[in-house]
Amino acid sequence: MQCTQYSAGHCHSCQWLEKPYFQQLEDKQQNLKQLLCQTIVNQWLLPIASQQNAFRNKAKMVVSGSVERPLLGMLHRDGVAVDLCNCPLYPAHFQPVFDVVKSFIACAGLTPYNVARKRGELKYLLLTESRHSGEMMLRFVLRSEMKIAQLERALPRLREQLPQLTVISVNIQPIHMAILEGEKEILFTEQKALKEEFNGVPLYIRPRSFFQTNPEIASELYATARHWVRELKISSMWDLFCGVGGFGLHCADKDTRLTGIEISPEAIDCAADSAKTLGLENIEFKALDSTHFAVAKDHIPQLVLVNPPRRGMGKELCDYLSRMAPDYILYSSCNAQTMAKDITALVNYRVEKTQLFDMFPHTEHYEVLTLLVSNQN
Repeated sequence: MQCTQYSAGHCHSCQWLEKPYFQQLEDKQQNLKQLLCQTIVNQWLLPIASQQNAFRNKAKMVVSGSVERPLLGMLHRDGVAVDLCNCPLYPAHFQPVFDVVKSFIACAGLTPYNVARKRGELKYLLLTESRHSGEMMLRFVLRSEMKIAQLERALPRLREQLPQLTVISVNIQPIHMAILEGEKEILFTEQKALKEEFNGVPLYIRPRSFFQTNPEIASELYATARHWVRELKISSMWDLFCGVGGFGLHCADKDTRLTGIEISPEAIDCAADSAKTLGLENIEFKALDSTHFAVAKDHIPQLVLVNPPRRGMGKELCDYLSRMAPDYILYSSCNAQTMAKDITALVNYRVEKTQLFDMFPHTEHYEVLTLLVSNQN
């Protein structure tokens, strides 16, 4: 993949860009094997490769420059701004959207936030696309509500130029820190969520709910989880750290009793909408802390699916699962280092199989799916 910003030395987010892609995959697989070197793995499945460019479905852009000539991209620590609208990780049709939005920023008088001076209003621009429908969600992250009225007045023209923007909102982030978003979200459209679809399963993306950035690989990941779980013929499961419900909704059928737990109420609303669309009546989703939910239970299902954040499950949940011993644990991880630590703590389990999914080409990061089986089986 060729990148002008990388070649010019302006952006090194893709730190493995000069490494041939086959070598990237091999290095990631070797890293995973090294992390699990103290664990017996019954089956090492081949890595799932990604598209090498245009695979992202979302853009998280720092807004800098001036109101007349805004820049969308990143800001180096020395204050130098880099415009990344032509980043090859984005689909080509993102570029004209960025061009229109830049004009809108000027028209609406949304002054980019100046980090050094702590002045200005517009901090970030967040664009997400549904690959299923082509619809888009646009979020403006502002320092305050000062510019809300003039932004709203300018919106009709923006929607006329970009009818694919079906969800538009403003997020208020008043803190002078590199925090992407705040607690307050103001919607300007009747539609509240984008509808995505993977493998026949409808998934909904609301402004503050997490969603994978590489839809092709996410679809493969969910489909693989469904295949592995359906082979086990289970009737009950938990989906902890469930997000918008992608794993649980793929793995459950009409007879499966499923409880999905996620701390984000917005994500839980999305998951509940999906379950309703699918007509699944034995599923419930709750906005709770996954660890607190689990350790308070005296009974456990046949399978516990976990998809924790980068920090991993943690000792308390690992100890609980070791003690309660569900038949199976399906572990999806975005950080194999913490996953390996958690697996070591799950002393009563063996690794049946594991597979790497290259969610983040040209970087050292990857996702991994691992099936653990209780030694009592």
